[in-house]
Amino acid sequence: MKLLFDENLSPRLVAALSDIFPESAHVDRLGMGGEPDPVIWEFAKQHGYILVSKDSDFHERSLLYGYPPKVVWIRRGNCSVRHIELILRNKATEIARLSADEELTYLILL
Repeated sequence: MKLLFDENLSPRLVAALSDIFPESAHVDRLGMGGEPDPVIWEFAKQHGYILVSKDSDFHERSLLYGYPPKVVWIRRGNCSVRHIELILRNKATEIARLSADEELTYLILL
């Protein structure tokens, strides 16, 4: 499973989660910081990423267009990078289910 972290999440998550999501990336490190959502969406779609964001925009886009890409929407206010890391670690099984299930388009993490 490859996660693509939106710019509203820390680039440090890539290294912090490399043991369970080893092929993940961050939009800033791919030179896409500041790009509009449709560009990031298309990149994720073309390269087999699951988009991870704290913003509702990608979730809404997934409702309109389906997948690929699939979307993980983290619905948390301000919190530490470590807290986001723990959320994703604790929900790794659900993220794997999202990735594998042909019926699922998105996952909301509270």
